[in-house]
Amino acid sequence: MGSLRRWEDDPSRPTPGRALADLGRRALAPAVPLWGLVVGTGLLIVGPLDSLPEEEAVNEALAAGRTPSLDAVTSVLSNIGATLFIVSACLVAMATLWWRTRQWWFAVVPGIAVALQAAVFVTAAAVVGRERPDVDHLDEAPPTSSFPSGHTGASTAFYLTMAMLAQRIRRPVLRRVATAVCILVPFLVATARLYRGMHSPTDVVVGMLNGIVCALLGWHYLRREEDGRRRQTRAYRARPKE
Repeated sequence: MGSLRRWEDDPSRPTPGRALADLGRRALAPAVPLWGLVVGTGLLIVGPLDSLPEEEAVNEALAAGRTPSLDAVTSVLSNIGATLFIVSACLVAMATLWWRTRQWWFAVVPGIAVALQAAVFVTAAAVVGRERPDVDHLDEAPPTSSFPSGHTGASTAFYLTMAMLAQRIRRPVLRRVATAVCILVPFLVATARLYRGMHSPTDVVVGMLNGIVCALLGWHYLRREEDGRRRQTRAYRARPKE
């Protein structure tokens, strides 16, 4: 069974208890070492690495190259990674999945990915406490610290999940276009956050890493058949004997 087709190949209904147990073992537990990696990296940056002063040149260069047109474009890109937009889009995606499949255990996948990312991001940012770049900020700074980037992490978790869901699209051209757009969006959000002076490069890199891992944990949270062999075996045994 292919990883991207796991929800199509095995649509069997789990019990709520089994789904919760799998969620704990296969998503929440692996998120703990991810949190440790993010926090450890952040503390290394703000501690021995002295907040990576060489990143200041990147922030200053982006700030110096600002134009009204780029300000407007990056404002839109920044907002599609904002909490309100991602949460709203996630709820719509979950409702649509439930409506189309009637599989609640599948419909919750985007929500798991985004929620995991948010949990890692919020708690890690509180522990690390990195200051935002010393340039003019074009967005209002949220109460969280600069590391890791929440906008980048949230957009990566959500749009990567959408890219995996896009593999269900039957028309090849439409499937490829949808996949490419979903993969591209987090990079655009990350670039916009850098341009608008809200994050340093390592903030968005680790934010994207957080989003990727959480999207994969959400996608695999429920144990499905490892491959199609068991189903093929059952079908073979069910065939009438000659």
